[in-house]
Amino acid sequence: MTTSANREKWALSLLIDRENYYPSLLVQGHVSATDNGPRDTEQNKYLIRYSAGITQDILDRTSARLGLSPQASNDLGMILTGMYSIFQEKDATRIDISLERSETGGLYCASSVFEFDNAAEKRQPEIFALRDKSQDVMEEVEADKYGLVYVRMEGNIGNVVNGAGLAMATNDAIGFYGGASANFLDAGGQATKETMLQAFRIVLGDERVGAIMVNVYGGITKCDMIAESVIAAATELGPLTVPVVVRLQGTNSEKGLQLIQEADMGLHVEADFGKAAELVVRLAK
Repeated sequence: MTTSANREKWALSLLIDRENYYPSLLVQGHVSATDNGPRDTEQNKYLIRYSAGITQDILDRTSARLGLSPQASNDLGMILTGMYSIFQEKDATRIDISLERSETGGLYCASSVFEFDNAAEKRQPEIFALRDKSQDVMEEVEADKYGLVYVRMEGNIGNVVNGAGLAMATNDAIGFYGGASANFLDAGGQATKETMLQAFRIVLGDERVGAIMVNVYGGITKCDMIAESVIAAATELGPLTVPVVVRLQGTNSEKGLQLIQEADMGLHVEADFGKAAELVVRLAK
């Protein structure tokens, strides 16, 4: 009799290859169920063209890699097709499955892990209805209520930024000057009093934060309007317990910085990106 402990096992992963901008299938050979059993750690990667999906060539190469019989290869074909259908139709970002050989020589999925694109919540309500938010980071759940994107990090400098690209650049600049960000927070293009209020509330609620950097580029949203939102949020939550550096650049940035200075709330203003990052790192120490 063959038990689950000594059956052959394989690992498959379907995810996005960020170098080639295509889905890719990662295949790992025999994985022992016991610590002292044999283990094949080599991984093979097969790119999947969007227009073709799981091709016969991918199936043949994967079957050969795993040393499968014709029966097991047929099962693998159905499994791979199902994985890719879920990946495409349900906005998955990663699927990991563990395969085992059955007593009759076929293949079956013994376990699986799915990750889905958070931005697809409106397109995939039935998937996100299964989400257990008690397992999520509290700040991320709170930020999502107000259309903010929050990711918890390991440092002590809080960030409030508009735009994901600028937020990443802000984290890099802080790191360049020897600091470390406590969060990634993208307020998007909605730098209103309400969004700024909630952004400040979330960041200030993190007891690790020793300083905050507000880094906003004003395009369609003018910097003087952003400054008024920052002042209103700081007034409602004040007095602020940590130093705040505000860097504004773009439409009406000079006027915006002047408004913050005239508010006389102890906020530090700086138009230069590098100088602002250097200052917030120094203040956080």
